[in-house]
Amino acid sequence: MTNPQDHLLDWLRDAHAMEQQAITMLSALARRIENYPELRAKIEDHLAETKRQASQIESCIERLGGNTSVIKDLAATFIAMGQGLSGLFVEDEIIKGTMASYTFEHMEIAAYRVLIAAADAVGDLETSTVCARILAEEEAMAGWLAENIPVVTAKYLSREATGGVEAKR
Repeated sequence: MTNPQDHLLDWLRDAHAMEQQAITMLSALARRIENYPELRAKIEDHLAETKRQASQIESCIERLGGNTSVIKDLAATFIAMGQGLSGLFVEDEIIKGTMASYTFEHMEIAAYRVLIAAADAVGDLETSTVCARILAEEEAMAGWLAENIPVVTAKYLSREATGGVEAKR
């Protein structure tokens, strides 16, 4: 039977892989956004946050005597690369990318809530504090996306309706 500390460590590894996936996904999205400068700036800001989050999670893992899972990190990176490439083939890439980002933020929110509960259960205040700080950043990004999805959608539809204007990115 696995003990709670082992679960926490495994879930931290999952979170690290999730952040690696986010880095790949956000990097690809930011590189391709051309006509939505506010969205691009926010994605780039969150990319910097995400890199810091991955480092913080890695520190928690190491403090608990573990190491990151190369297999999980690579798998997550390859999945994100596939997601990034899939956008090249859709007419409404900016909409699909925004929806994927919003969905991914909510998966991260759920993961960090689990990590906080697990860290609290084993008395790991430092990990709980780190995860709570990251959770607040993920909730802020999800909130920003929720507020701006209508704006991005309206801009896309307007650009699409105007002949000769690039709307996809």
